[in-house]
Amino acid sequence: MDAKDTRGAVSALVTEPRFAQRLREYLEGEQILDVRYRLQKMPGGSVALPVLGEKLTEQHLRALQKSGPQEVPCRLTQLQDPVPSKAASVRTPAQKLCRELQRLVVGSGESWSEELERDVPRSWQRHGDLVLLSEDNFGAALWEKLGPALWETVASALGARRVAKRGRVSPGGMRSPSVTLLLGQDGWVEHVDNGIRYTFDVTKCMFSPGNITEKLRVASLPCSGEVLVDLYAGIGYFTLPYLVHAAAAFAHACEWNRHAVEALQRNLVLNGVQDRCRIHHGDNRQLELQDVADRVNLGLIPSSEKGWPVACRVLKKDTGGVLHIHHNVEVLPAPAHLQPGVSRDEQRPTKEAGSVGWEDREREYQSPKDTESCGKEMQVARVRPEWQRWAEATAMQIRGLLKELHGRPWRTSILHIEAVKSYAPHVHHVVLDLECRPTLPA
Repeated sequence: MDAKDTRGAVSALVTEPRFAQRLREYLEGEQILDVRYRLQKMPGGSVALPVLGEKLTEQHLRALQKSGPQEVPCRLTQLQDPVPSKAASVRTPAQKLCRELQRLVVGSGESWSEELERDVPRSWQRHGDLVLLSEDNFGAALWEKLGPALWETVASALGARRVAKRGRVSPGGMRSPSVTLLLGQDGWVEHVDNGIRYTFDVTKCMFSPGNITEKLRVASLPCSGEVLVDLYAGIGYFTLPYLVHAAAAFAHACEWNRHAVEALQRNLVLNGVQDRCRIHHGDNRQLELQDVADRVNLGLIPSSEKGWPVACRVLKKDTGGVLHIHHNVEVLPAPAHLQPGVSRDEQRPTKEAGSVGWEDREREYQSPKDTESCGKEMQVARVRPEWQRWAEATAMQIRGLLKELHGRPWRTSILHIEAVKSYAPHVHHVVLDLECRPTLPA
């Protein structure tokens, strides 16, 4: 019998109904019963119990014949159309995908292996009818031999029409994705976050679902009547929440990736806010805007530091505003006071004017914080010392840039430090909300 005829067959032991329970108990005890399938009635009234054929040995069969006062008559057979058990019929999408791929491989005359099973994805991103796979999947040489049938099987198993596979993000400021479309005509998809519609080409633009908490937070900020400058707008990840939900009066969106600009233009129209946004295509360091912003978003990681002078220049010179500065902060594996040979007192930072000391940082709710001295209250849940030190250093640097630009002192106040997500090992994406105000003459 060829492989195609037996690919769905399952080994089973056939016995008389009066011995079925005893046989089942023995097989369960030896972990040989194949629980993926139901017991089946056979012609003539006998009962077939599905078994894991690779685990069944001659010793098991001999033991069965000696398991009671009477022998247990049984014979080995192959069930051509096994009926899935109730538990097995409830499969996760990943289990269904693995099963369909196993059928494809065996049906092509190849052998299924643990290596192939490990190569099957357990998770993926979904954008409408497109499934985006990780770069770590389908690396074995066998998959290439299957040709288009592989991606058609993946799409069918996951209820999709298009399949794409992610590679590594291209280095450089563009942060272009390396995504290959494996099945389908184009990579344009639509994604909805918090009632906002985003459309983009997955093969040309980045989309990070891990930033959803920050997008929700931005949407809740009180921005009514304000002018926003988004220095790294992308497809509108943060520009749109500011306009749609936070009620910003107007936004200047800066972006140098032409594919992202095309998506941003579409997204502004999709969400009905195209009349309240101006797109500045190009390097934001060449931006001619100044003295216009109540709020500036600097959503670039690992660092937006090159954009800090631009952010200072676009802030309103008479009233200032708020900067939202994204950064990847490296966190030590263990608290500094636990390092060998160093006492806690030696590691306790000096509490300078306007800085938050170690004692305050360990509280769930922070006390007032201002890098020069501010009476405003800030609520921060378990801010790590490394985040705080970076925030204080950033506030000092921004203050210096503003003083140099305008020729007079400015006050910078840390309003909030938000943790967005973490990267291994020990790197955290955080956002600093920094209020910047010109100091009034004495």
